[in-house]
Formats: sequence, structure tokens, C-alpha cells
Amino acid sequence: MNKVNVQILNAFVDNNQGGNPAGVVLNADNLSDNQKLEVAAKVGLSETAFVSKSTQADFKLDFFTPNRRIVHCGHATVATFSYLKQLGLVKNDYTSKETVDGNRDIKLIGDLAFMEQMVPKYIDVNHRKKEIIKSLAIEEKDLLPNAEIQLVNTGNSFILIPVKNTEVLKNIIPNNQMITEISDEFDLIGFYPFTTEIENKQRDASTRMFGPRYEIWEEAGTGMAAGPLVCYLYDKMNIKKERFHIQQGEFMKTPSPSLIIVDLKIENDEIVGLMAGGKGTVQKQFNIEIN
Repeated sequence: MNKVNVQILNAFVDNNQGGNPAGVVLNADNLSDNQKLEVAAKVGLSETAFVSKSTQADFKLDFFTPNRRIVHCGHATVATFSYLKQLGLVKNDYTSKETVDGNRDIKLIGDLAFMEQMVPKYIDVNHRKKEIIKSLAIEEKDLLPNAEIQLVNTGNSFILIPVKNTEVLKNIIPNNQMITEISDEFDLIGFYPFTTEIENKQRDASTRMFGPRYEIWEEAGTGMAAGPLVCYLYDKMNIKKERFHIQQGEFMKTPSPSLIIVDLKIENDEIVGLMAGGKGTVQKQFNIEIN
């Protein structure tokens, strides 16, 4: 048996509370994909990041959920680079990661880590509206008026579902089988219902994320979903600003409030780039034995 050291960090912590836990494994160069999957399954969190040497970027990152590889993961990226900076392995404000889907820039501002995402792609899923609504145990009257359900991709695909208020958001009951079937059809990570009708005026939206296709039953903070949401808020809901604050995780069975900050780069009223990030804090470490 081999021992693998795993760090657990909470990413997107809100005032040093809550956040979304991710596993981080350093010096993972000699681990096979099957071993990484075994580690991720034993860690049991939504995602674990494996850090290796890279010839293309400063670091190579591979992400695994308990049941499969995932191309990008916002909160595990934030966790990793927050940890690398705390260890003194990142000296500058800018660094980079290599992934199976190409390289991404990373920006570090104080104790915040931000990850580059791609410009948004929008796909109409209106023909599946009834099934999407049903899968969340809500009705058409619960949706935000004049805001379409939309698939948005900035590196990963999510279906965004705008709902009227936090009461609707709180009372959503996901049908994992239906969400998985629709996620398979559109190659999604998951569903991202949200509302802009929130009490905290320093926040722009409150959200939940369901990704049963990846055995992510509900997640406390999803950077790769907050990016698409902010693009939607800017492009589709005409909220014209360059920094957004997205909260998530407050309506989980065990609440874990998270704060995701998304910065847009705008030229001639068009999104030409975006970075999503937040703060990561170390929680614990342990060893896992693998074959």
C-alpha cells in the first residue's frame, strides 16, 4: 500500500466561515489516474485536486470527483493556490495551471486566489424547460419573470435557473435521476438555480448547485458555475458592473455559506475575460492508503 498525504482546505470562505471543502494532493506526479480516482473516492469530497510538475505552466492540476475526472474545478483551484501561496511555493501575484483542457491564468490578490475562465457560450434549453422545472420540484410561477433558463459554459457547462426569491431557492428538492438524465443530454456538471432577490445588498445573487452526475449531491461553493452566472447577469439581465459577489451554500442540509467573487473584463460592453475566486483556509490533513 502507498500512503498519499491529503490536505483539506475550505475554499470561498465567507468572513473566514463556511466555504466548500476540497482535497489537495501535492507532488502527485507518480500517481496514475486510477490511483487519483481511488484517492478522491476515499476523500469523499466533491472534488480533489492533484498537483504535479508542468512543462507548459507553473503547475499541472488534475481534478477528480468520487466517480470521475472533471475538467475544471473552481473551488479546488482556489484551495490549491491559496495553499501553495501559504507554503511560499508561489512568490508572485500571477501564476498558471495546466489542465487536460488547456492552460489557465491564476491571479493572487492578498489571500484571495482567482482562476481564469473562458468567454461565455450560451445554449438555448427552452425545449426542456418543463423537465428542468419538474426536476427541482418547482413550478413556472416560481421562476423569475422575464429571465430565461439557459445553459452557459465558461469552461464547464451548467444550466442556470432564475427563481423568484430565496424562499423558492430554499425549498427546492432535487430529483437526482432527472437532473442526471438532463446533465447527460447536455454534458453538464449540474444545475445552478439562483435568485437576485436577496436581503444582503452587498451580494448580487444567492445560489445552489446540484451535480448528481458527478456524485455532487449539493455543493457549498462552485467557482465554475459562478462565472457563467455572472456572465448571464451581465449579458441577459443587464446588470452592468465588473465585480460580482455570489453567495452559495446557505440552504444545504448542513449550511456552509460561501462567497465567490467574479471579476469581468469588459470591452465595448462585451465580456472578453473573467476570473472567479475567493479565499481558501486550511482545515486538516491526513494520509490515505491506496493500492
